[in-house]
Amino acid sequence: MAEIYLAGGCFWGTERYLSLLRGVLSTQVGYANGHTQNPTYEAVCRGDTGHAETVHVVYNPDLMPLSELLGYYFVSVDPLAVNRQGGDVGPQYRTGIYYTDPDDLPMIRRAMDALQMQYSRPIAIEVEPLHNFTPAEDYHQRYLEKNPGGYCHISPELFAKAAATAEVSAPHTYTAPDDATLRSTLTALQYEVTRNNATEPPFNNPYWNSFRPGIYVDITTGQPLFASGDKFDAGCGWPSFAKPIDPSALIEKEDISHGMRRTEVRSQAGDAHLGHVFADGPVETGGLRYCINSAALRFIPKEAMAREGYGHLLHLAL
Repeated sequence: MAEIYLAGGCFWGTERYLSLLRGVLSTQVGYANGHTQNPTYEAVCRGDTGHAETVHVVYNPDLMPLSELLGYYFVSVDPLAVNRQGGDVGPQYRTGIYYTDPDDLPMIRRAMDALQMQYSRPIAIEVEPLHNFTPAEDYHQRYLEKNPGGYCHISPELFAKAAATAEVSAPHTYTAPDDATLRSTLTALQYEVTRNNATEPPFNNPYWNSFRPGIYVDITTGQPLFASGDKFDAGCGWPSFAKPIDPSALIEKEDISHGMRRTEVRSQAGDAHLGHVFADGPVETGGLRYCINSAALRFIPKEAMAREGYGHLLHLAL
């Protein structure tokens, strides 16, 4: 299990919205990262305690990776608003991501960087370690579940999309079909690349020079792997990406074939050979180049992502 603390305005609506997401096991509203101990709701509302109305989210990262959870969170807030969400104004309504596991910070930073690319003004969401958290009074817990007609700044459409995630295949359910099915559904080249570690010809494959907005998924399972916002022209003749959508979706292995020492990249769910990762990528994007075979990928254009169950990753389709 994993946890994250998310501030998104009035915690009644944020808690209800997050609680509906696939893989979220529990939610608790409270007051985070202020400068007083054990604040009350009345004290927080006065705006002089420094606390933000926050939701403690406990989730299963196999069902809902942090990258996806943040994607859902981002669409529920106005990321440019300072000390305001919806009709609520005050420092307690600021937006924030507060983490307890330092290993989460790189993923949070990548998600924030991708979000910032969509705006010319600075993102107002603060990212900090969790300094303190006081659970809110009992009547605030699951408030909208107990009071369905209560005030909420989140739209009914977003609630419906959150509830619909229970019907979307989760990463841990992405499994490759049996070999006979793969042979019958993949082209000969796709099968040789993904199952037998072959390499397609450079400059003669579908995606090496394609930069349409969307995402790239494992052709054998549908597991999301790379986003158009991280794709760049490396001049090598194969699709190149600065980073994956979620590092946990990839497996890296030492490859000493062909008299070279390289790092092979395979998909986590389908164990499909994808390509290799090299340390010669652009410095400004982290210095990595994921050199991937087009034959191992299926491209889902931005306009089709929601229809195919990948709407939560739309913020990456740049």
